[in-house]
Amino acid sequence: MEVSKREEEYLETMYLLYRNKGVIRVKDIAKRMRVRPPSVIDALKKLSSKGLVEYEKYDRILLTEEGKRIAEKTYEKHKFLTEFFVEILGIPPEIAEADACQFEHYVHDETVERMRKFAQFIREQCPYAIKQFTKRKKEE
Repeated sequence: MEVSKREEEYLETMYLLYRNKGVIRVKDIAKRMRVRPPSVIDALKKLSSKGLVEYEKYDRILLTEEGKRIAEKTYEKHKFLTEFFVEILGIPPEIAEADACQFEHYVHDETVERMRKFAQFIREQCPYAIKQFTKRKKEE
């Protein structure tokens, strides 16, 4: 099943709302994604037709198991990329967060896995080099 980048964003947003609040509401999705509620409702209908959410008008919104799996995978990728950008590349956290939010939807899983292995290798084999690199970045 094909899931668009925007649909991944919706799923991830709903996942985080449920984790943080225990409930997913249209108005909260709209606020977090900076869209209008009708846009959220359209997205929910599409996601529901794909079997990724359970949604009925004026009823609760739930992620299905497949929707949750996609959302968790997207969120884990987001967390890793943010961490990589901050800890390995020395990118300021606010920039790293914004970049990770975009990058997570376009980078292939294999690329992320290689980045994970690279980060682990660098942390284990060259921790001093990371400190020197990020220190130089701050001084620039």
